[in-house]
Amino acid sequence: MQQPSRQSLQVAAVPAQRQVRDRTDDAPWHTEAVCRRDEAGLFFAPSKEPTAARLSREEAAKRVCARCPVMVECREHALLQPEPYGVWGGLTAAERRVVLARRRRRDLELQKAAHAAGIAAAG
Repeated sequence: MQQPSRQSLQVAAVPAQRQVRDRTDDAPWHTEAVCRRDEAGLFFAPSKEPTAARLSREEAAKRVCARCPVMVECREHALLQPEPYGVWGGLTAAERRVVLARRRRRDLELQKAAHAAGIAAAG
């Protein structure tokens, strides 16, 4: 898949309690993204950005994400790609790595439980 340019859509996602919206039209989810109307630079770090500036910029980006109607779709896109940079779906790259690690651990635990259940049923 082609990497988006810095000027293209760079968004964030929604808290778990938000529901994924039903898509009845053929428009891609990102056409409704709030960040399309904001400065793309808010969602991606300039090179050699000082830590305080980065944290401030990321918080501002997350505020944009918090009011976005397609935050869930954006977050899932960033987790499935996985997008290595920027704020997507209200999560920074580091936060997305944590979510992915938790999902991998959960999936592994489910596989182990299913395997154990299969052994118990057979024995």
